[in-house]
Amino acid sequence: MDMVNIKINGEALSVPANYTVLDAARDANIHIPTLCYLKEVNEIGACRMCLVEVKGAKALQAACVYPVSEGMEVFTNTKKVRDARKTNLELILSNHERKCLTCIRSKNCELQTLAEELGIDELRYEGENIYYPLDELSPSIVRDNNKCILCRRCVATCANVQSVFAIGAIDRGFKTHIGSPFEKSLAEVSCVNCGQCITACPVGALYEKDATKPVWDAIYDETKHVVVQVAPAVRVAIGEEFGMPIGTRCTGKLAASLKKLGFDKAFDTDTGADLTIMEEGTELLNRLQNGGKLPMITSCSPGWIKFCEHNYPDFLDNLSTCKSPHEMFGAIIKSYYAQKEGIDPANIYVVSVMPCTAKKFEAQREEMKGTGYPDVDAVLTTRELAKMIKQAGIDFARLPEAEFDNPFGPASGAGVIFGATGGVMEAALRTVYEILEKKPLEKLEFDAVRGTEGIKEASVTIGGKEIRVAIAHGLGNARKLLDSIKAGEKDYHFIEIMGCPGGCVTGGGQPIVSARDQAMINVKAVRAKGLYDEDAALPLRKSHENPVITKLYEEFLGEPCGHKSHELLHTHYVDRSDV
Repeated sequence: MDMVNIKINGEALSVPANYTVLDAARDANIHIPTLCYLKEVNEIGACRMCLVEVKGAKALQAACVYPVSEGMEVFTNTKKVRDARKTNLELILSNHERKCLTCIRSKNCELQTLAEELGIDELRYEGENIYYPLDELSPSIVRDNNKCILCRRCVATCANVQSVFAIGAIDRGFKTHIGSPFEKSLAEVSCVNCGQCITACPVGALYEKDATKPVWDAIYDETKHVVVQVAPAVRVAIGEEFGMPIGTRCTGKLAASLKKLGFDKAFDTDTGADLTIMEEGTELLNRLQNGGKLPMITSCSPGWIKFCEHNYPDFLDNLSTCKSPHEMFGAIIKSYYAQKEGIDPANIYVVSVMPCTAKKFEAQREEMKGTGYPDVDAVLTTRELAKMIKQAGIDFARLPEAEFDNPFGPASGAGVIFGATGGVMEAALRTVYEILEKKPLEKLEFDAVRGTEGIKEASVTIGGKEIRVAIAHGLGNARKLLDSIKAGEKDYHFIEIMGCPGGCVTGGGQPIVSARDQAMINVKAVRAKGLYDEDAALPLRKSHENPVITKLYEEFLGEPCGHKSHELLHTHYVDRSDV
């Protein structure tokens, strides 16, 4: 690697020749503030918060886009630099709705943090502002342009990472704002509700549609039997909301907190994941053995499903007909569990705690009513659950460990790894292999499908047949994969697609990580490691060996992909290509 010698604040450094000044400073632990910068996503130097003084240059330079060169001397803390940054920040604040106390991002806002760092104690610039009405029509995402600072991180994420292109800059000059084509609501365009724009936003201009109030109302309603289920990815993220390191496993504390909140029963969606593997694995075997539509593509990610409906309707028949795990589990709670407990399903209120904002959209789909009632009544993001825990005065970090409730109890490690990219594939292969080979796997870990590469491929020989599989995470990668299949360049039997980069562990409803921390930590890898560690520590690691699932089929469902399960656990999707 070619290296160059530079100085930052008099400190001699040898850095890669392809570095920017910001890269070099961060490697040397020299802090340069940023706002519009999002590593490998939005590197445009627009906000001018990262200005530095370069010896010999006539003007201050944006460190995030300014390349290093041999002999360069950089100064990051001169009076000229500090004054320029402060002025730029005051100008941004002059056009920002400063309702910090009631803002959803209070104390977790990059603009607020910068104001404190730069010592903003008064605003010298006040002028005319444009009021924008809230866009609240989406069931998943609220857009508040009064708080938008035009950093364009959301736009870059939607376009460059997700390839959805649902939002962009509209108008020019003072009237510039972020919006959807023809000033439509997010609910009226091809937005897939993935929420990656929310996690990219440094302020409170984008946030999830709040469901905490109806959930509190249900808990306090004595006529309701309120059941909560929690997705696997939540356990390795929620601790961050309470000061714990990224990726900390909090399974026991999570179960304890749900009971303290007043839910009648707290279940682990991993049970729903084990059920999904039984149905999806059987569906794959049926397609392989009976000439069904291939490749079969997983259907666990509602953001991916809506993306497919809008952009690739010709692949709808390739989608597994299985509902996602929490929807399956909701249908089981309102049928099998209701019968077992003698409760009218009309009085059961199912709450799903998910790492995903798209699940809010999914829960209100007409197709998700296996019992005639909505499979799931309300979806909370990880952030919303953390908010409820704080509202209840629960000291999460000090909670003792607890377990999820019976009759479902602990699930398998295969269900746990659903939250990481490649996890659904690995869980399915564990079961499909043992069903076809009729012998136990010597090694449960399928290393070829693990990791954070955007697209992964593997070939597995099962029952004397070579099974070609692929995994994609992030919708930009899904587009590349599907285009390669359409062009005849690739051929697979089974594909896993997750709508969010890294899978559910970095879903749009997970705790927000600042751009600075994202540049230093591979969040998706750290959180995924927490799930793989939990899987490795569990005594039960295969979905088909989960005794709860075995009992469920014996007592209620009959057989995987049978009549009863098709009625409750399977669905269909619709062509939305005209939107």
